[in-house]
Amino acid sequence: MRILVVEDDKKVAGFIKKGLEEETYAIDVAYDGEDGLHLGSEGQYDLIVLDIMLPKIDGLEILSQLRDQGRDTPILLLTAKDAVDDRVAGLNKGADDYLTKPFAFSELLARVRVLLRRGKAEVKTTLQISDLTLDLVSHNVNRGGDEIELTGKEYSLLEYFMRNQEKVLTRTMIAEHVWDYNFDTFTNVIDVYINHLRKKIDKGRESKLLHTLRGVGYVMKK
Repeated sequence: MRILVVEDDKKVAGFIKKGLEEETYAIDVAYDGEDGLHLGSEGQYDLIVLDIMLPKIDGLEILSQLRDQGRDTPILLLTAKDAVDDRVAGLNKGADDYLTKPFAFSELLARVRVLLRRGKAEVKTTLQISDLTLDLVSHNVNRGGDEIELTGKEYSLLEYFMRNQEKVLTRTMIAEHVWDYNFDTFTNVIDVYINHLRKKIDKGRESKLLHTLRGVGYVMKK
């Protein structure tokens, strides 16, 4: 899943980015309100973590404009400890939750997970295709009774494929959802990771799940 973090304090932004990437999320970061509004308006995100006190455009204005555009992306506001009025204003403008600074990463992660689940009629904890399963809670991957060890990026890549079974995914789509908007799509990094993943889940098995469509992209199907 892809998350936008809009935070002008580079130390705080780095702390959030590192922690969420370790949880296999793809993270984009904007350090001012202008860039944050641009990315939030143009990109496809599953969640936005939005600081209120930002240079150029403040977080409440960004929130207002995104909601006026009809975007219903869950938004978690970051606020100063004593800024009660800002929290109330944010919730009234359509924020989904808020977190006061300073905060523990464990609490941020818990709120992120809740917001990513919210609104779904059924919360899946396991993804499956054929005899391949991926546990979204423990991050365990298993095929035909064999446990498969994956790196963090391989796990993110597999999760993206399994959430989009039977769909053709282009290299650009993969880069945007598994890496971030700064990723150079002209490198062969995506192909390298997909080859590594294919060896781990398909090598030596009669049924292949990860397929290449030359000149188009990749698809996971039975």
